[in-house]
Amino acid sequence: MVELIDTHCHLTFEPLADDVAGVVDRSRDAGVSGWITVGTSIEDSRRVVALAEQYEGMYASVGVHPHDARLVDEAMLAELETVARAGKVVAIGETGLDYHYNFSTPDEQKQVFAAHLELAARLDLPVVIHSREAFDDTMAILDRASALKGVVFHCFGGTAEQAHLVLERGCFVSFTGVVTFKNAQKAREAAKVVPLDRLMVETDCPYMSPEPVRRQKPNEPALMTHTAGFLAALKGRNPEDFARETTRTAETFFSLEPSD
Repeated sequence: MVELIDTHCHLTFEPLADDVAGVVDRSRDAGVSGWITVGTSIEDSRRVVALAEQYEGMYASVGVHPHDARLVDEAMLAELETVARAGKVVAIGETGLDYHYNFSTPDEQKQVFAAHLELAARLDLPVVIHSREAFDDTMAILDRASALKGVVFHCFGGTAEQAHLVLERGCFVSFTGVVTFKNAQKAREAAKVVPLDRLMVETDCPYMSPEPVRRQKPNEPALMTHTAGFLAALKGRNPEDFARETTRTAETFFSLEPSD
């Protein structure tokens, strides 16, 4: 069986945090044997690093979510850099812009996003991008950034045209269970244009369980096989080839040891 990698999960979030060992066991049984667990605050970033140290195949990405950009100061950014230097940290983020809720102002978000990009360039780590209703500003900030090792737009919610723009800039695109939803035609059209060497699969768990288990709460990595199978069919590939190629993409992007 070809193993999949969940490239964006939140295993420190409740209720998954109460049963990580069970989540990991069920994940492995389903054929998902790698996880990038993602921090959304300094405290959470410390937790994802500690959790990754406990499990083979688990790695951490560290950052402060754009919702909390208003809380970030120079001392916090210095602390984030310290956390980011831990051994199993493979990316910076999630970071970016979210204009849907504007829990932090656009200016606050832009400043903190740019600071994350500077950190990623300094540490030679790829970046995990959260961009919601802020595509143009996200791209403009990326265009002004120093050379980055890699960029992935997680939980991509843009159009096929926007996917083309992302790809033209050398970025990667990751899809969640949203692509399986009946009303997610835009996401499916975007997925069609992304080649497998730029495409990754994620849960963003505990959120967004895919069809046909959409009503199962919480989402967890074991359920990612539904999303992967759906995307394989959408791309006209058999599931094993799809898993093999997207796993290779994730291993390349995050600089992971290749699976057997």
